[in-house]
Parts: sequence; structure tokens; C-alpha cells
Amino acid sequence: MTVRVVLSDVNAKVVQSWMSAFADEPGVEIVKGSILNQHVDAWVTPTNSHGVMSGGVDAVILRQLGPGIQLRVQHAIRDEFGGTLPIGAAVCVPSGAANPKYLISAPTMHAQAENVRHTLNVALACAAAFQAVQMQNEREPGSITSVALVGMGAATGKVPPQVCANLMWAGYTLFSESTFDDYAELRTTVSEQLGDIETRPATERVRITPPAARRRR
Repeated sequence: MTVRVVLSDVNAKVVQSWMSAFADEPGVEIVKGSILNQHVDAWVTPTNSHGVMSGGVDAVILRQLGPGIQLRVQHAIRDEFGGTLPIGAAVCVPSGAANPKYLISAPTMHAQAENVRHTLNVALACAAAFQAVQMQNEREPGSITSVALVGMGAATGKVPPQVCANLMWAGYTLFSESTFDDYAELRTTVSEQLGDIETRPATERVRITPPAARRRR
């Protein structure tokens, strides 16, 4: 099924970089503004591996949805991942609100404040968020038809806007072209193909080629 994707951030440089990176993706809507204003089925928040929502976009969403959302995220991390959510994985929980119906938490960092500009964490987190959308729709068909994301890692994570945009584009295109059984296979695919990212120009968009068996038919 087609999922409407909205990229929304208050940082003008992130928005401008998205417009460049996603120029060939007419199905992606790009908005300068708060994710809180996006009426979609799911918001994606870049979190840490323990789901502590004390800073960045996490804190903004916590204030909007209330303390129960952090409890649901942390319970899901405990139940599905033993208490620590790996980078390259995500959890999807009911928000407790009418908008959005779900919150997807995808870590861009292990700790609550960490510089991840020299890592693949943004691509891993973005790909994991879309994997979570797919898995939720497999459990409940049609439950997520639209999703909004912010500039993952571009604030607390210190990732330059253009690098952030290009890595998010890589994660998005992987989702649009392939499907995976689990997060482990997803992480392996992303890590193997982007392992030399440091030697490439920051402006280069790198398409991740899904394994042949995983291409959408």
C-alpha cells in the first residue's frame, strides 16, 4: 500500500536540504514547521536506545502527548528488545491521542545526547522507522496510511543538514523499493552498503540496493 510521507522541521536549512535530496520524489511532502501540526497516522521521533524522552523532539512530543507516551515506548522497548533499542530498530506504540494514532520511536543515538555526525545512524533510524510502518500495517492492514518525520539527528545529533537529508533519502528509497523480515537484516543491508560513506562527498545521495530477494514485486 502507498503511505503518504511528510517531512516536517522548524530548521530552514534542514527543509532546504530535503528539497534538494528529495527533488525526484513527488510523493514526499516537505513542510517548514512543527511535526505537532502534521495530521497523520504516525509521527516518528528520533530517540535514544532507552526511550528517555527528555530532550529534542522527544521532549516536544512528550509535552504534547503526556507522560503515558514515554511509558508505552519504554514498555515496548523492554518487551521487544529487552530494555535497549538498537540503532537500526524501532518501536511503534499507540499514542493515546486522535492525532497521531501511533508514535514510532527510532533511535539515532545510544545516550540522551550524542554527536552522531560521523555515523550511519540517521540512515539506520530512518530505514527502521519505515520498517516499523510496514510491520504495523502487516499486523493491522491500513492502520498507518500517512507518517511524518523530522530531520533525524540534525539537532541533538549534530548531523549537518545536507548529510541528514541524504541519509534520510537513502532510508526512504530503501523502504519504497524493498521489504525485510526483521530489523537485523535491515541493519546488515544498510551498514554493508554505506560503510564507505565517510569517503564520499557530503552532497552525494547514496541509493541502497536491496537484496534481490527483498525487492518489492
